[in-house]
Amino acid sequence: MTRSAPPALLAALSVLALSVAAGPVLAQSQAPAAKSAPAAAPAATPAPAAGAPAASDPVVATVNGTPIRASEVAIAEEDIGPGLPQVQGAQRAEYVLSFLTDMTLLAKAAEAQKLDQSQDFQQRLAYARTKALMEALMMSEAKKAVSDEAKRKTYDEFVATTKPETEVRARHILVDDEAKAKEIAAKAKGGEDFAKLAKDNSKDSAEDGGDLGYFTKDQMVPEFAEAAFKMEKGQVSDPVKSQFGWHVIKVEDKRQKPVPSYEQVSDQIEQYLVRKAQTELVTKLRADAKVEKASAPAASPTSPAPAAPAAPAPAKN
Repeated sequence: MTRSAPPALLAALSVLALSVAAGPVLAQSQAPAAKSAPAAAPAATPAPAAGAPAASDPVVATVNGTPIRASEVAIAEEDIGPGLPQVQGAQRAEYVLSFLTDMTLLAKAAEAQKLDQSQDFQQRLAYARTKALMEALMMSEAKKAVSDEAKRKTYDEFVATTKPETEVRARHILVDDEAKAKEIAAKAKGGEDFAKLAKDNSKDSAEDGGDLGYFTKDQMVPEFAEAAFKMEKGQVSDPVKSQFGWHVIKVEDKRQKPVPSYEQVSDQIEQYLVRKAQTELVTKLRADAKVEKASAPAASPTSPAPAAPAAPAPAKN
């Protein structure tokens, strides 16, 4: 392949830099925060606000006298969403309710064994509460950060700072040796159909007649890019050597790279605004915090230090 990885469409927004700056907490919280976007979320009954009347949160099932409400179904669907079978509608709802039914049965059995009174359970419960509060705050910040006005302003800033960039549309024929490349170049310059020559000879993109579509200079290996961007529309190159072999290039078109429309990048802008808001929140809280770490116990001279734990998995959508 001659094409290198294309730059991110909104690289100018520095999304990755913001994400890295926020560190592990933000990495864990991005998934729930993204829920503010109109994503392809499963159709689920939204959880009612605190203090909402019971009528807005009906009981959908009762397990040995324990009610399961619509809000619990919504939370469970959000929690186990990535692991759900590819089913929708009534089947999906039934699967989630079945999961909740089994979970309720097992939880009651655990209570009967007084497992809820164990130290381990209390520690896990405290951790789960802290994590849920973190996610709730991150989702709150995400909702506050995203508005049509903020998205449009960010898009306008992106457009204003986007420098004009030339794109080339080219075809190429890739072969292993220079002699073969010279022979093909001579035929192409002599008027033979370039697309047919590519289909008959090229190791890359042959099925498309060698068509590489539009690309910017930084998307191709240097030798290929230098040759292609010096050529004019309709021109065929002499053989060009790269790490992939020998190329014969034909430039089909040159243009200024079009700026993506607002609709094309709307979702990316929304993600950027969410991550930016979360980053700023975490950064501020870190700056204002007083964190004191206890001294770690000395490692045994005969035992290797334990490996650092893996970063926590992102919360499930």
